[in-house]
Amino acid sequence: MPRTKLIHGSPDEIEAAYYDALSRADLDALMDLWADDEEIVCIHPGAQRLVGHAEIRSVWEDILGNGGLHIRPRQLHATQNMMTAVHSVIEEIDHGPQEQPDVHVIATNVYLKTALGWRMVMHHASVAPGAAPMEAIVSGAMLH
Repeated sequence: MPRTKLIHGSPDEIEAAYYDALSRADLDALMDLWADDEEIVCIHPGAQRLVGHAEIRSVWEDILGNGGLHIRPRQLHATQNMMTAVHSVIEEIDHGPQEQPDVHVIATNVYLKTALGWRMVMHHASVAPGAAPMEAIVSGAMLH
């Protein structure tokens, strides 16, 4: 996504750019989506909490060193006010031709409106056993 579009993009557009950067293994594009704040947090499934750009970048660099991740966010449940947006999604991960156990990842992405536009301040993902829930999720709730 062009930088000018990101400056004025919505949380939905920043989230789409996030998953796109993951699919392309584009570390620089991925890190550009995070807020310019050392209190940002990323928690990968079964891993320790990462705080700040250096820790988050280092782990993503290791992960993306093996190529892109093909993750489709589904069943978005979103809440938003003027300065923050919280997205809860179920991530479908394409593992390729090999068979994988029936697991899915539940992720929460938190965005903050900054001087540069909406930016990610937290990504927290957890593996949940069993089949992904199939019920429809209503999104777009506004907080007052």
